Amino acid sequence: MPMPHRTYKQVIKRRLVGKEGGDRVRELRAILAELPGYRNGPYADLRKWVESQLDSTRSRARVLHRDSIAVRREGAAQIALVGPPNAGKSSLLQALSNVQIKTGDYAFTTTRPVPALIRIRGVLVQLVEIPGLIEGASEDRGGGRALLGVVRGADALVLCHDAARPGELAPIRAELELAGIEKPALVVATKVDEAPAPPDTVGVSVLDDSSLERLRGELWTLTGLIRVFLRKPGDADVEPLALHPPATVAAVARTIHADVERDCRGARITGPSARFAGQRVGRDHVVADGDTIEILTRAGTP
Repeated sequence: MPMPHRTYKQVIKRRLVGKEGGDRVRELRAILAELPGYRNGPYADLRKWVESQLDSTRSRARVLHRDSIAVRREGAAQIALVGPPNAGKSSLLQALSNVQIKTGDYAFTTTRPVPALIRIRGVLVQLVEIPGLIEGASEDRGGGRALLGVVRGADALVLCHDAARPGELAPIRAELELAGIEKPALVVATKVDEAPAPPDTVGVSVLDDSSLERLRGELWTLTGLIRVFLRKPGDADVEPLALHPPATVAAVARTIHADVERDCRGARITGPSARFAGQRVGRDHVVADGDTIEILTRAGTP
């Protein structure tokens, strides 16, 4: 004889305590498999209740992924800060940007991705702090699948670890590999004011401005972008524009407007890709980092 249905419901509720996401779904499915298959009566009602819990759990998971986890892209590139819990990611993001972030000397201070825009060499780049990943993230432990989905959408990764605990990064690398995520990456050792940085890492301390500036330079290199500057005739001001190389004059025109690209017949260039200041070049001329460009159109004006 099965136990009284009211008692069974209390047992089910205890089994669900602390379980969320995929763990809760798996537990509810196991409970359904164990329930007596009565079509009527209290146990049939109990089965309906468990099924309703399963449906609501799936709905919450979809809403969490869509509304809370997804990060809207901004800036010329998006870089994800990835690492184990308490690796100094929040403090680092706060030091590089003006975003106020809850920090603490305990794991899982950050519970959802936190984006922040920083300006590097005049170009806006988006950094996204990913909450601490744990072993089994690729199997959805700690909500890992949704977090790895954000990582998958980034252009590049900064793999962060406490300088005193470099071994904690190995499980994170393994989870990224299991998830099939391969991105340009930079390994950063945080808190180097407390311990030396291991070899082949970029050491940084939020207390050392010079180390933060070095990191900014490394982040720019990680983006793989080049900067060119747009100039209008008679205008001394120039604006930085970020592009993925190789980029031509036509590609520069396209970033301004499709009509400008259509009417572009070349450019005047001063900078590394020009033989002399103000050299006139064609649409297919490949620009270089640091070029100043004046687009020429068929109408004769930029």
